[in-house]
Amino acid sequence: MHSLNTTARTPITHVHTLGPSGTNLEAAAHAWLTPQGGGEVVLHASLESAIPLIPRTGTHALLACAVYPDLHTLVFSNLAALNMIDSFLMPTHNMVLASSGTTTPKIVATHQAPSSLVPDETDKRIVLSNAQAAIDCADGLADGCITTIVAARQRNLKIIHDFGPVPMIFTVHQVMPDGQGGRG
Repeated sequence: MHSLNTTARTPITHVHTLGPSGTNLEAAAHAWLTPQGGGEVVLHASLESAIPLIPRTGTHALLACAVYPDLHTLVFSNLAALNMIDSFLMPTHNMVLASSGTTTPKIVATHQAPSSLVPDETDKRIVLSNAQAAIDCADGLADGCITTIVAARQRNLKIIHDFGPVPMIFTVHQVMPDGQGGRG
């Protein structure tokens, strides 16, 4: 992990990010918190739904990914509340095409970001996270999924193709105390 920001600030004790467990964002949140002295990772159904739930104490942050489909909207819609304090490069978990048994899935659950990994001959079912794609596949809502190897293993899915890890930029946004947001 390589961090780009060394600015002094209020210590972050809680990082909110995309769940459920098994996402690349969860792994990145833990990796970022460790050199900060540790803390709690809080998982949400979406980054957008997390924003109004995060306490405005200055000790909480939102962790996003540079390829998150609506990162620009998330940032510019929350200028008064979010202050980007860091970004870092870290490889994702291996991204995989997995299934509950078939080698040729007809419907593949995927988050929007890695959806180009879905084979051309299959239909896409867009979900809110890579981990949710694995859950939906295991629950029979799709024949296959694009997910992390961690989420695939958690759900006992068969790996059809391993795309490997992807070098990724993650962004950390401090959630400012009410009235201390500086922009917006």
